[in-house]
Parts: sequence; structure tokens; C-alpha cells
Amino acid sequence: MILSRMMAGAVALMLMAAQMAQASVTLLRDADIEHALHQLARPVLSAAGLNPSRIRILVIDDGSLNAFIVDTRHIFIHSGLLMKLSSAEQVQAVIAHEAAHIANGHITRRLGNMRTARTAAGLGLVLAAVAGASTGNGKAAAAVALGSQGSAMRLFFSHTRAEESSADLSSVRYLMRAGINPRGALEVQEIFKGQEVLAVTRQDPYARTHPFSRDRLRALQGLVAGQKAPPPEPGAVYWFARAKGKLTGFKRAPSWTLRRAKDSPSQDIALMRQAAAFHRQSSTAKALRAIDGALAIRQGDAYFLELKGQILLESRNFGAAVQVYRAAANRAPREPLILAGLGRALLAAGNPREALKPLEAARGRDFSDARVLRDLAVVYARLGQPGMASVVTAERYALGARMEDAELHAERAMAQLPRGSGPWQRAQDVLDAAKRATRR
Repeated sequence: MILSRMMAGAVALMLMAAQMAQASVTLLRDADIEHALHQLARPVLSAAGLNPSRIRILVIDDGSLNAFIVDTRHIFIHSGLLMKLSSAEQVQAVIAHEAAHIANGHITRRLGNMRTARTAAGLGLVLAAVAGASTGNGKAAAAVALGSQGSAMRLFFSHTRAEESSADLSSVRYLMRAGINPRGALEVQEIFKGQEVLAVTRQDPYARTHPFSRDRLRALQGLVAGQKAPPPEPGAVYWFARAKGKLTGFKRAPSWTLRRAKDSPSQDIALMRQAAAFHRQSSTAKALRAIDGALAIRQGDAYFLELKGQILLESRNFGAAVQVYRAAANRAPREPLILAGLGRALLAAGNPREALKPLEAARGRDFSDARVLRDLAVVYARLGQPGMASVVTAERYALGARMEDAELHAERAMAQLPRGSGPWQRAQDVLDAAKRATRR
């Protein structure tokens, strides 16, 4: 019941905002990348007095340079910025800066000061970026609506110079408290040096929402200058290289990846990058040899196993994919993206009844994964449970802000499910939210 109520809240926000959508974003969902970013973020968030287990670092598929927050539970980083940064300390500095906006209450005050339904709806649509993501072969999610009334939303997300100065000061403190070289913060700001003289249309989004000034850069230089520089932490170096290697392995041309894989700081990362590149070239045998090489170095690594499962699944070797995904799920039984992969492999192998358990477990841990909902609808349909198929289909359409379709399937589900049951209530939640949205 708690889960369905959480769903209803996200759905309501999305549906209110759907008619005002003017742009779209794509979330890149990959368990390995998200795990690596969590490893980088954990000491920073702890130093900021935040609970690392309650804040997710998510990647947006956008080549521009940006990072931002929309609430106190998520930090978004554009793939373009992640690929631009060259060290773990730089990524940790970006996370520290956004964490400072959370810890200093900058976003909370704005949430509390919102007065109009239009502003609330616009924010709801941004929050839908979290709720509308689906795993795209371990690489990308389906596009979801983001943004409304462009000038109003830019105003909402634009930090003041006072907030930026406050976040700079706090972020350096967090980095030092965590034993991380704060020079990474200065290096990140130097990337954006000169942006303030460009026309707004030519500035990176980060420069538009995080006002930059030479005075601010000088102040940051002064903060960093007097600090002792701790040596790089080997674990952070590794996880940065792994996150960036996996991201570029699927975002850059395979030839680009294969030329540069040898420059990786460890052989397992080099082999993982080669596996991604060969897989994208449909060279399945080479891809499997490469990922097996990585697994020989890091035996039982759940995220390397997941990549192997993906290669097998997308090469239509369903039986082998199931076995590999099972091994990955045994190693990481709480990782929803891996559980979703296991369910998808079982479904592809013709075992919908077995697929139900991991897919429901994935949904329970991440109710916002639209691809899991799609797979669940197929499973329930094949198991002769059309009411349940309609419930999850209604939820999937709601997450994509397709109000009319969500309402249609919610009504269909309610007509087939026992009145008052948990699934019936989930359908009622979607129906109520859809009707409120259509009245606006």
C-alpha cells in the first residue's frame, strides 16, 4: 500500500505537468555506472551530513555540461559533463557542490515558497525525469517529458550568486573533511571560465543555472590555495575510470573506444571497455572473450556479470543469459536493474512464471522503471491475469505522462480486479490522478 501511494504521488505530479511539456530528456540507467558514482559520492555526502543511501546520482543523456538537483533525493549529472571531467576529484567536486545546495536548504526553500499550481506542475514534470526512466539495454532510458514554461523553470533552477558562493565554501569543506583534494572544485570551475561573456544561447546549461563570475573564481582559488592536497584515493580513481569507461564505451564510437581502451588504469576496465565496443559492433565472440577476461580478474563481479548477461541476451542466447543474470543477481540481490535484467532474460527464454518474481522485486525497489512495468504487463498477460496487466500498463503510461492511455487502462484494471484489493487501489490512484490532470 505504501508503494502504491508513492506511485500515486509521482503520477499526480507528472500528469499535472504533461500538457506543459516543452522538452524531453533521457536518463541513462546502468547499474555499473550508478554503483561507481555511488562509491564516489558516499564520502562526500557523508561529509556533508547527508545519508548516502538516500541520495541517488543519476546520469542524463545530454552532451552539454550540467549538473543539478530538483529535490533533496537526487543529483543529476549530464553525460557530457561526466565525459568531460578528467579525475575522480573533479566528479566528487561536482557532487559536493550539488550536495551543498541540498545541505544548505537552497532547493527546500524554493519548494516551500512555491505558490502557484503552474510552478508546482512544472516542478512535477522535472521530478518525472526520475519516475519516467526505463532501462534501455543497460545504456539508455526512454525519453520523458521535462520542463515547462521555460523562463519560469530556468528561474526556479537558477541559483543566486550568494547561493553559489555558499555552495563553493561548503563543498570545499566537504571535500577536505572527506580527505579529497579540493583542487578538483577549482578545475571544474575553470572549465566554465569565460562562459559569462557568451550569449545565453551559447552558454552551457551549468553556466546559466550556476551563475559564474571572476570574483567567484578568485574566491574559490583563495579557498583552495591554503589547503593541503591529499593524494588521490586509489578506490576513487578506479571507480571514476570504470564509470567513465562504461559510459564512453556505449556513447563513443566503438573504434574510438578500442583505440583508447589500453590507456585504462587497470586491465579489467580495459577489457570491459573492449567488450562494450565489440558488442556494439555485433562481434559477440570477441565481446564475450573480453568480458570473460575482466571476470577472470574480478571474479564474481556482479556488474561485469550484468554486462555479460546483456551481451548474451541481445545476441539472443537466452538460456545462457538467464544463467549469467542469475549469478549477477546472487551477487547483488538488491540491485533493481540487475533483477530487471534477470526477469527480462527469463521472459525472453519463455519462462514468464519465473520472470514474475525478479520483475516484481525490481519494481518493489525502483517503482519508476517503466521498462520493468512493460515487461510485467507481458508476464501478467501470458499468465492469464489481464487485470494485473492493465494495472502495470496504466502505471507505465502515467509515468510517461500519457494521461488518456493511463486512464483507459486504469478503468480496465478496476473492472477486472477485486474491489478494494491492493492492485485495484493502485489503479484507482492512477485514475484519480489522470482525472485531476484532465480538469486542469
